Amino acid sequence: MSQDLLKSLVWMDYRLAVLFTVILPLILLIWAFAKRSEAIERLLIIYWRVSSLLAITVYLMIGNLPIAFMAGFMARILIPISLWFWVDLNEEISELSQRPLKLSLTAWRWAVSIYSALGALLSIPFLQCAISQTAFATPFCQIWQEPPLGFKNWLHAGYKPGFLGFLGIVALIVYVLYFGYFVVFRLGKQGRSAVEQ
Repeated sequence: MSQDLLKSLVWMDYRLAVLFTVILPLILLIWAFAKRSEAIERLLIIYWRVSSLLAITVYLMIGNLPIAFMAGFMARILIPISLWFWVDLNEEISELSQRPLKLSLTAWRWAVSIYSALGALLSIPFLQCAISQTAFATPFCQIWQEPPLGFKNWLHAGYKPGFLGFLGIVALIVYVLYFGYFVVFRLGKQGRSAVEQ
């Protein structure tokens, strides 16, 4: 694959990520709050907790840290799981009478799930960037840093990439600890119910 084609695909992926994982769920969350749809609100709050791993990935990329590739891959796997895992929320959403909001949420859930699944599959070759320092130094891996560095220049122009990478590492540690707590302690107790018992 040519470097120019890879670069355009990487930029397209970041643009799609902003659309599917930031803009659309934010609109849906605001809409759900306005309509007082508690099931959709809960689902989207769970989604935002899980998808924060994508934001962490961006900061790890800014810091030029190879673990960013693994974090991004895991985010693409966890996002669809977080959207479809909860039996009680799925039942409540299926019983909703608010047709436009319910239809929009369902369309977005399918779209972001397909986008995430395809993204996870297509990112498998890039996992070598997380494992091998030699591979990480190649243009094949380094091209993924261009959009995050553009984001840094736009939003964090006064900060050094190393500092933002450090914030990404701290956020990743907190994320992994919370996720571990959820899997070890809460999941066994509450099962596939989004409401704590």
